[in-house]
Amino acid sequence: MRALAAWLLAVLMMTAACGDDPPSNPKLRAELLQMLKVDQEQRTLEASEEQWNRVEKANTDRMRQILDAHGWPGYAMVGKDGAHAAWALIQHADRDLDLQRRGLELMRQAVEKGDADSSDLAYLVDRVRVAENKPQVYGTQWETGPQGDWRPRTRIENEAQVDERRAEVGLKPLKEYLEELKSVK
Repeated sequence: MRALAAWLLAVLMMTAACGDDPPSNPKLRAELLQMLKVDQEQRTLEASEEQWNRVEKANTDRMRQILDAHGWPGYAMVGKDGAHAAWALIQHADRDLDLQRRGLELMRQAVEKGDADSSDLAYLVDRVRVAENKPQVYGTQWETGPQGDWRPRTRIENEAQVDERRAEVGLKPLKEYLEELKSVK
């Protein structure tokens, strides 16, 4: 879990350097980045259950308010790094599947307009499908088994074509992704 959180934070930092136009809502961008920072600290520092629950609930409640007020906080509104932070926070709202579904639909619309990242959307698609106990589309959600081996959290739909679907949204082939997962463990 720590390694995966560190990897996510590194991706966020790389994304921060890729901003194009200034976001229309820099205050919201800063808030999203701070929320993600706290989220990642809780995940990497092995916080107590109480701390974890408090941060997750606060972030989930705030993301609901943000979606109510703004819709999906996309690139134009909060920059690429802010949009990535919003995605990660919705992705981590595992105790509120309705919020994840809502975020998924709003993010899907933003991707269609070029205002959000299609590879982030792929992760959220799979996260929601796993929560619904449905097959994954992109094979992004994995866990370690009792022997420390990596396995998909739910089966992958039409696995023979998964690399084609992954390529369409800008993801590496599944084999390369699994090598990355094994290396951060």
